[in-house]
Amino acid sequence: MANSNDILDNAKSKMKKAQEVLERELSSIRAGRANASILNRVKVSYYGSEVPVNQVASISVPEPRVIMVTPYDKSSLDDVEKGILEADLGLNPANDGNVIRLVIPQLTEERRQELAKQVKAVGEESKVAVRNVRREAMDAVKKGNKNEDFTDDEAHGLENKVQKVTDDAISGVEKIVSDKEREITNN
Repeated sequence: MANSNDILDNAKSKMKKAQEVLERELSSIRAGRANASILNRVKVSYYGSEVPVNQVASISVPEPRVIMVTPYDKSSLDDVEKGILEADLGLNPANDGNVIRLVIPQLTEERRQELAKQVKAVGEESKVAVRNVRREAMDAVKKGNKNEDFTDDEAHGLENKVQKVTDDAISGVEKIVSDKEREITNN
């Protein structure tokens, strides 16, 4: 038996996850400012296993365009540097024997436009994910109506609620995308 609250809660939850994934993806797109999250996908070979860089080093942002990586164990400095290079972030690590500094270059106008397109593409993927959740919810409503779990009026009301949740999620995605575009173009 289909429950209208379950259908709605499930849809809300999945749409919220789509927004969280979008924010995580966009945080790895650098906007000309130092942001420690661009190192999230960096893995370091440490005593034979691949571990995230934040488990073997402290990461700080001492200046607006500089990320400083300080390994807890000085002997792993070269491994951390190698991990950063292999992650292909487009940054050149400067190793002074104690810490690694990553200077974020100023963005060119052309690069800003490329990044803005990339942000839009990631945003569109999120909208597609939200619409897929909407379709699943609508299918569940139709199935519940067909199985007589709710009346035609209840099904219609539930479809309207699902559409409202979808509209809210889509505007949330659009706001996240426009904020990131503004961050990229205003640096």
